[in-house]
Amino acid sequence: MIRRVARFVVRHRGLVVVAWVAIFVAGVAGVGKSVGRLSTDFSLLGQPGYETATRVLAAYGTDAGIAPYLLTISAPAGQHINPEQADTAFAAVQRAVPRTRVIGGQQTGDPIFRTADGRSAFAYAFIPEPNGLTDPTLPLLEKALAVAAPAGTGAAVTREQALASAGPSSTGPSVLAETFIGGVGALAVLLFVFASVLALLPLMIAAIAILSTFLILLGLTYVTDISFIVEFLVALVGLGVAIDYSLLIVTRWREERAHGLANHQAVENAMATAGRAVLFSGVTVAIGLITLVVIPVPFLRSIGLGGMLIPLVSVAVAMTLLPALLGSVGPRMDWPRIRHENTASRFWLRWATGVVHRRWISTAGALVVLGALFIPYLSLSVGTARSESLASSGPAYDALQTLEAGGVPAGALTPMVVLTDSAAADAAATTARSVSGVVTAFAPQGAVGGAAGTRLVVVIPRSETYNGSTVQVVRDVKSALDARSGVIGVTGVGALQIDYQNGVYGTFPLVLLVIVLVTYVLLVRAFRSLLLPLKAIVLNLLSLAATFGGIVLFWQYGLGSRAVFGIAPTGSLTFWLPIMIFAFLFGLSMDYEVFILSRIREEYDRRGSTNSAVIEGIGRTGRLVTSAALILFLAFLSLSSTPQTDIKVFAMGLGFGILLDATIVRMLLVPALVSLFGEWNWYLPQCVARLPRIKAPEPLLDVADGVVFEGTGG
Repeated sequence: MIRRVARFVVRHRGLVVVAWVAIFVAGVAGVGKSVGRLSTDFSLLGQPGYETATRVLAAYGTDAGIAPYLLTISAPAGQHINPEQADTAFAAVQRAVPRTRVIGGQQTGDPIFRTADGRSAFAYAFIPEPNGLTDPTLPLLEKALAVAAPAGTGAAVTREQALASAGPSSTGPSVLAETFIGGVGALAVLLFVFASVLALLPLMIAAIAILSTFLILLGLTYVTDISFIVEFLVALVGLGVAIDYSLLIVTRWREERAHGLANHQAVENAMATAGRAVLFSGVTVAIGLITLVVIPVPFLRSIGLGGMLIPLVSVAVAMTLLPALLGSVGPRMDWPRIRHENTASRFWLRWATGVVHRRWISTAGALVVLGALFIPYLSLSVGTARSESLASSGPAYDALQTLEAGGVPAGALTPMVVLTDSAAADAAATTARSVSGVVTAFAPQGAVGGAAGTRLVVVIPRSETYNGSTVQVVRDVKSALDARSGVIGVTGVGALQIDYQNGVYGTFPLVLLVIVLVTYVLLVRAFRSLLLPLKAIVLNLLSLAATFGGIVLFWQYGLGSRAVFGIAPTGSLTFWLPIMIFAFLFGLSMDYEVFILSRIREEYDRRGSTNSAVIEGIGRTGRLVTSAALILFLAFLSLSSTPQTDIKVFAMGLGFGILLDATIVRMLLVPALVSLFGEWNWYLPQCVARLPRIKAPEPLLDVADGVVFEGTGG
């Protein structure tokens, strides 16, 4: 089938090129509209914390599911703040900023709103639901508080959002600039690989794939919400994936040409071998992203849906436009031909020979590295980033430090909000105060604390509720209030953490099992083996665990984040990061497995010797895989310049995972294990082969030998 498609494309190459150019032009015209229609919705339909937040929003007009801002006023060091003047200023802020609900000492009489040293006072500002990635309420609050604050005092607004805006990563290049940076890095690698004008061809394919994906996204936004995060993924993951696929096909085309084949025959052979590997790779990446599509969290589903388009569109462009271009202008672009592909890389042949001859040592060495990284993986914590990791300077940071120095608990940043019937609020506050880990709880008086027959109770824990261990106090409060009549629900940052953990990870084991089974069947068909797909999946999961261990060390423990980015340890990973990193890395890492083992399988079919097949396969794919991994790493490195800490963690996690997988796993452990397994690699009973309808490979024409030999075909 693949050979027939390649033959059709080459025969009608002009029409194919015109069609893709038209799609590209439409994509250029629609990319701005596509980005503008992306969603920042993080809803969790059916989860108790989210549903309570929705009811609070409907009744009070403010979003209780996000942390409120802290309006702070501080006297100079050694002096005391006037409480009445501070309360007057806070009331002025509420009047100046529409739909804001300010709750402080004046509404509650609670002493927590004054620091023990008497220097500072603060109040909560609950705000409307943000309508975008950047909260427009923050500058309004800052301006209003600066105007209302008593003369001679310092005024600042703090909270996670304010801290992030003031942090060391508060500014960064646009997605377009990041893509350009990644493209420049990719071009440098491609020039090294091809040493000819052909280096431009994969970039052309990537540009068309990216713009085509944005065009499809535009249509999807009229059917369902698509998360803004997809914008980064399409631009940068799309850049790396499309270049990887092009790199594999173009390299094989050059090899076939170097063996003396005519151009069109070389294109067909390249598509029947490398194109087949690209097809299986793209489907494997898409399967990994099914993890996100089936999780009952809308924004993660949208990321999975949008993310699936990246490999599928890249495969479509690489399987049609690329052979059309190679069939027409390919030979002219292969100038100057400094690097030739008629023989395998001498370096990688020596490397593979060394690994095969020392396969036990190679296996042990790789497993030691992966095992060392697996240990910190066991302490992976899921939640949100600690406030300390968001900023180390600025007014918001200084205000928070002043409050904490005055005795205000860190948990003031993440209060719980309890929605009750009007008559049940005071009793609920009393019950919440009795829970271990709670500093205080109160039911605000007046219009700010009641609406539509309900009242709000604010519960302040001792510590920030940012991960799985610190949200225990939220669970305890919910348990204590479950027995009380009139309590409608508990919401807030900690409550939503519990919701997300339940929604995202509750069904993950079953989803993982399905993905593993589907991937296994697909790879059995690709490799014509029972053992190789099993090894591939096990190594993929081991590589992922080691990657998470590296992320824990770098970000959660801060062993690299402070030195590289000036960011303190995050303490945990935001709930959506592990599942997204898994979904993308599972497929992207399998890309390299498919590239390598497809070639090893082909060489085994030709030579009949496992060790010879491993040496020649690595010799042919070693430079290709490491170059492809470096291109993806550079794309993710440019993505890490994004202001948001979570996106930095995501980008660095993918980048580290790609390099770890392409070096320790694919270039060391894979060839060593294939050599160790010997003939067991190729075991596939005929009764099993009939199930996935595996057919014998088609013969490839080898002009160099003048004979037809059996190789991996379409």
